[in-house]
Amino acid sequence: MSAVTMEATTILPILKKKLAFLSGGKDRRSGLILNIPLSSDQTSMEELSATLDYLLSIPSEKCKARGFTVIVDGRKSQWNTVKTVVLMLQNVIPPEVSLVCVVKPDEFWDKKVTHFCFWKEKDRLGFEVILVSANKLTRYIEPCQLTDDFGGSLDYDHSDWLNKRLVFEKFTKESTSLLDELSIINDADKSSSMDKDKSADCALLPSFDPETVLQTGHELLSELQQRRFNGSEGGGGGQGAWCPMEEELLAQPQVMKLLDSLREQYTRYQELCRQRNKRTQLDEIHAKVMQVVTWLQGPGSELLKTQQTIGDSIRSAQALQQRHEEIESQHSEWFAVYVELNQQIAALLSTGEEEEVAELKALQQQLSDVCYRQAAQLESRQNVLQAAQGFHSTTQELSQQLDGLLGMLCADVAPADGAAIQQNLKLLEEKLQTVEAGLTSLRQKGALLLEQTCSQPSWPLEETESPTTEQQDSVQHIQSVMEDMQLRKQRCEDMVDVRRLKMLQMVQLFKCEEDALQAVEWLSELLDALLKTHVRLGDDSQETRTMLDKHRKFVDVAQSTYDYGRQLLQATVVLCQSLRCTTRSSGDTLPRLNRVWKQFSVSAEERQQRLELALNFHTAAERVLQQERVEAESLDEVDSLGKTLLDRLTMPVIFPDGSEQFFGSPTDTAAAAEGVRERLLLVEERRLQLLMLAACYTCHSFFPAIKTLIIMNNAGIQPVTP
Repeated sequence: MSAVTMEATTILPILKKKLAFLSGGKDRRSGLILNIPLSSDQTSMEELSATLDYLLSIPSEKCKARGFTVIVDGRKSQWNTVKTVVLMLQNVIPPEVSLVCVVKPDEFWDKKVTHFCFWKEKDRLGFEVILVSANKLTRYIEPCQLTDDFGGSLDYDHSDWLNKRLVFEKFTKESTSLLDELSIINDADKSSSMDKDKSADCALLPSFDPETVLQTGHELLSELQQRRFNGSEGGGGGQGAWCPMEEELLAQPQVMKLLDSLREQYTRYQELCRQRNKRTQLDEIHAKVMQVVTWLQGPGSELLKTQQTIGDSIRSAQALQQRHEEIESQHSEWFAVYVELNQQIAALLSTGEEEEVAELKALQQQLSDVCYRQAAQLESRQNVLQAAQGFHSTTQELSQQLDGLLGMLCADVAPADGAAIQQNLKLLEEKLQTVEAGLTSLRQKGALLLEQTCSQPSWPLEETESPTTEQQDSVQHIQSVMEDMQLRKQRCEDMVDVRRLKMLQMVQLFKCEEDALQAVEWLSELLDALLKTHVRLGDDSQETRTMLDKHRKFVDVAQSTYDYGRQLLQATVVLCQSLRCTTRSSGDTLPRLNRVWKQFSVSAEERQQRLELALNFHTAAERVLQQERVEAESLDEVDSLGKTLLDRLTMPVIFPDGSEQFFGSPTDTAAAAEGVRERLLLVEERRLQLLMLAACYTCHSFFPAIKTLIIMNNAGIQPVTP
């Protein structure tokens, strides 16, 4: 292909006028068809000449050798213009042009044509000129090679062709210039020595972006391969052999050659830049590694060395933790640089040369050693601070628990009852257990803190004096705190033992008081039962004797209750003396107990006397009623005992305080008296019987005796045999 001496951009306004164009169509000899569409306006011959020069510079010599067919469309132009154009073609069109078809308007030039015969001028012009109508143009050119202006089917878009041509020329110009620049850069770097002091940046930069130029070329090549350079699809008409745009007009081989050369040079340029970037990156990595190492071994280490204490309280430990977090934040920035450098070094190790790999590994090892050592110091310090916070927090909690327990022990104990004492004792035990658990937790956390403090990574030997002294101070402080808490806990335990004993005695005191009151209640209940229910005297001597035995047992129960109450009250007095306190109940419980007991004793004595009198009465009455011979004195004795018993039943019990109380209700008393009266009546009847019998013997009167027997029989009285 011949070199293009003219660029479309120089005559772009002229090319846009479409004074002439190569449609891509071909004649029957495979020659290119050049279209010159004349318009009704005056056509500039200079612009037309420039357009033709540009168009004719595009095809290759091989293509030009096949000849041209020029179609001059004069249907809209004047004859003089057509003639001028045809004559001008003699100087513009190369000798390969064999035919010029002038498309004439119908019946317009017939007379004028006779004055100028082109066929007569063939020898002078060098090509054949024919006048033909548009509808007869197909005699010389296939319809598929004609545009639709002449009734053909060939598609042609002049604007699209012009745009693609501009792209092609731009790519050709830029790629050629870029190839020259890249070749100079690559050759200069190859010939130069590899000086390490040389700047790693590329000294020369191409004028155009290689990626952009390559992308433009690939897009152009893709369009060329798709036969879209001029908007056609290969000439149309179904005749695939006519494909001029592929190798003649579109310059596909030239684009491919430029792309191949450009890729080759660009690959070399990329390798050059990669090598230079690698050297630059190595220098930057070395500088950054030394920067990180210098800071970590210098200011970073100094910051950590100044933070070795554990504080003496939770607040101071929190302040140390906050300061440590600030130090960690500063280290985090350098650790982030370390991670980035490590990734960069790892990436370079996979592609670096042997010398570079050794240097990179040495840098990586140095950086890793320093960073890991510093990270270990930070982690150890963090563990110590966390353990210190836990230790101080537990110490504070335990101290508060001991203060609460001590406050409870120092407070006076004034419970209302035994249940309150038990509740306080339970609360005291719970607090003591809480303190014990807190001290156990403190020991565990203290042991952990001691272990963390003593196991911190050491600094270089020449710098270990100060940290060791601070560690010893921390150890002494931890041990001192634990010993102090142990002593405080031991003192509280001793006080708890005393308080526990006192509270147990108070529980026993309240229990004795409650039981003493219960004894008083029981004795009162016995007294009440004695006075209200122990009224009957029995119907005979056997029943009375049984009741008397039960009464004695009843009195024994009351005596035991009284003795039990006395013993409880005596124990209360002893406990009060031991506790050095007075109770609210023991002061009036003993008088109550004595008062109830005296009332019970008087009532029981009265009851016993009545039962004994009733026993004597029933025994005497039964003897009188059962004996055949009864003395008058015996009858009088029974009568006297009965009357005395009846009188006793009507008498109240007089207590020591002068108050009186009757046994049972009046009804119960009347029932008991009625039983005595019935027995007295029997004794009286016995007396009458004896008197009557004595009278009968004395008077020797049989009839009265019989009469008396009759009366006694009617009365239901059994006669007594003398």
